[in-house]
Amino acid sequence: MLGGSRARGTADSSSDYDLGLYYEPGVPVDVEELRAAITPLVDDPSSVALTGLGGWGPWINGGGWLSVAGCKVDLLYRDLRQVRAVIAQCRAGEVSMNYQPGHPHGFCSAIWMGEVALSAPLLDPTGAVADLKRQTWPFPAALRDALMARFHWEVLFSVENAETAVARREQTHIAGCIYRALCCIAQVLFAANMRYLINEKGALTEVETFPFTIPGAVQRASDIWSAVGCEDFNSALRALRGGGCRRGHRGGTKSSAVGTVGIRRRSQVLGGRRGAQAIGRPARGPRQ
Repeated sequence: MLGGSRARGTADSSSDYDLGLYYEPGVPVDVEELRAAITPLVDDPSSVALTGLGGWGPWINGGGWLSVAGCKVDLLYRDLRQVRAVIAQCRAGEVSMNYQPGHPHGFCSAIWMGEVALSAPLLDPTGAVADLKRQTWPFPAALRDALMARFHWEVLFSVENAETAVARREQTHIAGCIYRALCCIAQVLFAANMRYLINEKGALTEVETFPFTIPGAVQRASDIWSAVGCEDFNSALRALRGGGCRRGHRGGTKSSAVGTVGIRRRSQVLGGRRGAQAIGRPARGPRQ
């Protein structure tokens, strides 16, 4: 399957090609046969490096990074039995968050369901992928509720964890907590809009296009990171809580109201309340 931005129609000239190789566990990918098939196609045959199944952990599962005609191509293995099980769990409102290199926020099990939903089948002789895709639409209400319950509380929890480290000036810990808070905000907004989030990269940019959103989310996040870079941690955390952020500069300061609050319907305050929902309070999803 073709995945990522190429499948969603949001790619630019620098985007790579993500190819998912879905296999039945009884007929697993033969890595050596795959290597022999792709070696003549890549730019540098001597650089072909494929992992075995499970080589990148249980969630990425393995694959390879290739270059074909100057384009980056990522191959990713996916076990159909495991994907079926995860989709069934997601439809029942069960999600997990898992450690995975390459995913600083973690690998949410719902990513597998989102990959199937958003990818474009290139070869599906048995119809296995088509069957799975039918199970991903419409977006399950149970999944929306589970994702919002899983990630909404962690926004404020992460902010409070960061606040305990301000007095000690533990910049790495504070930055890590802020990153988690922003990623959780993205998770909540994707879920509230019943959209699949398959990668935290670019997530805040995408949420700005949603009906239920935080206006100017990207700029607000940028201002928060500017405050962190200037070691103005209190301003950064106040912004996450919903206040203004006074951005520090080496030659002085200037005020910038960048409170990351307010899940709003575009051009309309959600629920009719000015400021909508402050971070750390329950966010309201779209009506069904």
